[in-house]
Amino acid sequence: MKWDEFLAPYTQAVNELKIKLRGYRDLYEVASQHSPIEFVTGRVKPVASIQHKARKKGIPIHKIQSEIQDIAGVRVMCQFVDDINTVIKLIRSRTDFKIIEEKNYIDEQKKSGYRSFHFIVDYPVQTIHGEHKILAEIQIRTLAMNFWATIEHSLNYKYEGRIPEEIQTRLLRAAEAAFRLDEEMSNIREEIQIAQQHFRAKEQEKDNKIKRPYEI
Repeated sequence: MKWDEFLAPYTQAVNELKIKLRGYRDLYEVASQHSPIEFVTGRVKPVASIQHKARKKGIPIHKIQSEIQDIAGVRVMCQFVDDINTVIKLIRSRTDFKIIEEKNYIDEQKKSGYRSFHFIVDYPVQTIHGEHKILAEIQIRTLAMNFWATIEHSLNYKYEGRIPEEIQTRLLRAAEAAFRLDEEMSNIREEIQIAQQHFRAKEQEKDNKIKRPYEI
């Protein structure tokens, strides 16, 4: 297989999706609103990783394009858990690609403790040979979820998936701690917003009292 030629559309898809999703952040900033997107990253799976996954799952070379869904991967990072729902709605509203599958690992986490929301999309790429549709994965998670997932992935790779049971238990506890941190930060943000609303209401009330004696 000519890997450079095969992977070119995937590279193009990742670059385009990163630009499109980062555009939301700019729009929220222009509107002076909190952006649900902190930042966006992306990658094309290395050839060695593609080959390893194909061997592991028994996928023949000619079926890689249709059966390996994450060759093109984009990751959207959010500050708060609530932001994930906003990003999900934004992606569902798009018409420039077709959503093939949704995987909610936030409400139903994996046994390892992994949490994230995944979309598998059918993305059209315009090439010199015409339109070419490929599968791409979009992951949405908080910074805390990403921190845990990055470390867990690194450990799994280093120990070739043979992490001792005791360590797996500790990783699961760490995942729960990360999720509790997400929940606490969301609660703090909500309390700050409520306090700001009360402050603005009191300031408006003061302004109204000052203006009232001069009203006729």
